[in-house]
Amino acid sequence: MSAAASRKRPLVLVVDDDPTMRVLVAETLLPDGIEVVEAEGGPAAIAALRARTPDLVMLDVQMPGVDGFTVCEEIRALPGGADVPVVMMTGLEDVDSIRRAYEVGATDFVTKPLQWLILAHRVRYLLRASANLSELRRGRERLANAQRLARMGSWRVDLPSLAMHASEELLALNGLPPNTPVTMRNLMACVHPDDRAGLARAASECARGGPPLHSDHRVIHADGSERILHAEARLVLDSDGGAAAVEGTAQDVTERKRAEEQIRYLAYHDSLTGLGNRLLFKERLAMAVATARRNEWQAGVLFLDLDHFKRINDTLGHSVGDALLQGVADRLVASVRETDVVARDDIPSAVSRLGGDEFTILLEGIEDAQDLAKVARRILEALARPFHLSGHEVVISGSIGITAWPEDGDDAEVLLRNADTAMYHAKEEGRNNYQFYAQSMNAVALQRLILEGKLRRALERDEFEVHYQPKVVLATGAIAGLEALLRWRDPELGMVFPGDFIPIAEETGLIVPLSDWVARAVCRQLVAWRERGLRLVPIAVNLSAHQFRSGKLVDQLGAVLRETGVAPHLLEMEITESTLMQDEPRVVAALEALRAQGLRISIDDFGTGYSSLAYLRRLPVDTLKLDRSFVSNIAEDADDAALTAAIISMARALRLRVVAEGVETSAQRDLLRSFGCDEMQGYLVSRPVCAAEIEVLMLRGESGDQGDAES
Repeated sequence: MSAAASRKRPLVLVVDDDPTMRVLVAETLLPDGIEVVEAEGGPAAIAALRARTPDLVMLDVQMPGVDGFTVCEEIRALPGGADVPVVMMTGLEDVDSIRRAYEVGATDFVTKPLQWLILAHRVRYLLRASANLSELRRGRERLANAQRLARMGSWRVDLPSLAMHASEELLALNGLPPNTPVTMRNLMACVHPDDRAGLARAASECARGGPPLHSDHRVIHADGSERILHAEARLVLDSDGGAAAVEGTAQDVTERKRAEEQIRYLAYHDSLTGLGNRLLFKERLAMAVATARRNEWQAGVLFLDLDHFKRINDTLGHSVGDALLQGVADRLVASVRETDVVARDDIPSAVSRLGGDEFTILLEGIEDAQDLAKVARRILEALARPFHLSGHEVVISGSIGITAWPEDGDDAEVLLRNADTAMYHAKEEGRNNYQFYAQSMNAVALQRLILEGKLRRALERDEFEVHYQPKVVLATGAIAGLEALLRWRDPELGMVFPGDFIPIAEETGLIVPLSDWVARAVCRQLVAWRERGLRLVPIAVNLSAHQFRSGKLVDQLGAVLRETGVAPHLLEMEITESTLMQDEPRVVAALEALRAQGLRISIDDFGTGYSSLAYLRRLPVDTLKLDRSFVSNIAEDADDAALTAAIISMARALRLRVVAEGVETSAQRDLLRSFGCDEMQGYLVSRPVCAAEIEVLMLRGESGDQGDAES
């Protein structure tokens, strides 16, 4: 059989109540190899359509019973009937009939009497067009199936109308129902919030003629599941070279990404503990050194080796030894807290197992190398607790070597090697201790340890005293208040500077009883001055973050006020920005409770943290203390002066009283007065002095202006 003979013959259904008309139409079409099926009315036509779908329908409009318009509507409602071309045959030439024919779904119309030659050409054209449309539909179906199999969707945004077209699979990939309106807003709403800005920026650059879009981003489906899509897009130009559209695809690459992550995890992690391995640690350390060099801060390495670990394996077996290593890994991770500045994006990778019983800890962004000793002590304390493994109580200790960049090495390899050397030095010193690579740092660590021991006994021995620094009104020079400052007079060391012992008190928690002691001492001093008839002014007491964490601050201060009978408005609580940001909800609640009791609240060292004036507006704050760093150069630097003036102006607009700290010269004082600053505090007024010297200033009724004092 020839190819022409095997080709399917087109089928045309002719529906007309006039048998003569049906015959004439058939005779016209048969010479072109068209198969014709006849139906004398609407019901017969529907029956014929149900039996076999034609390639084209010739339908008379005016038929008895059911007219052609109704039959056309029924054809369109049948399965597969929506795509069959329908030609309406009518003797009516009015516009309403033509319009109605198209409204019910007609493809074309011809008028009677029919022009047979033209009819044959018209039918052939419609059959050819229908065949092309059918092939196009099949192509689209094949493409849709291919996209579903490949988990890939396509889209196009026409420029500049921004009209968007997308495949059904693209909607499915984004977790959207098939009938969801296709808009960039709807699609972007599915993108993970952390990936949305980057994807939008890349798409915008592509639309403006920038590089093609190549992006991996996450989408979140309605059920909460998360998928990863790989998107690509390019700019399409029109014939004049102008931007016409952006075309792109998106493919679900979730499984591939997860496989890649699993491979990377296995390559970079220890299979026993789940910690990072030597390879990952070296990469992290190299990155930490580069970051430290760029930001001019320090980075540190702790190298831990368990003491006498081989005995565990030899006596209890390797299974117990492995369980011990897992337990040690858990305690190390728990010991490296979020309050330590470490690689926060992946805490386990900051703690690594190099192999055997060797572990390393990486710390970044440290300001003082002694922070490394703090972590080392915490690790040794954690290891000291017994491990309960397979019915055995196992006690283990460790030796830790410490290095810091840049003092102990300029690159990752040297830092790690020197930390290893320091670890062996710790073993030589008796094990269960830590040693800095540099002996000088060991001396500093020892001095700090001695100071910590003395500090614990100092409170019991009543070695502390309170000094006071006055705050004066800039407009009049009158003393408006005092700030209480803690001083430590050790019998052996003499006067210890706050910068040396306050950080230790913060780390050890001693700051809480010390702060309570200061509050009581200040209130007792106010009572003494009241009994002597001196004019009383508010005294500011500094609060620590540890006091807020205890949850007892409000009750303790209330008890002190009741015991001493001091009016609450004479006590002002100073809190730093950093303390406020550490645990904002708890701190704000405590401040509101203190203020409700009548105490004043001030923000100390404003400008050194991250808060803003607009943020302070929502807080229970009365006073803003401008940090000395803003004041020091206002007489020499116009930019510093302008910034200071702007802060003072905005603070006053928020009804906050402004106190400038660190005022040392008359020029600074005069500028601050011209800016509208309320009060000042600094060496120009007075250094912090004991209560007796403050009494002299109070009795003289003077500001204590000493001229330009040294810093």
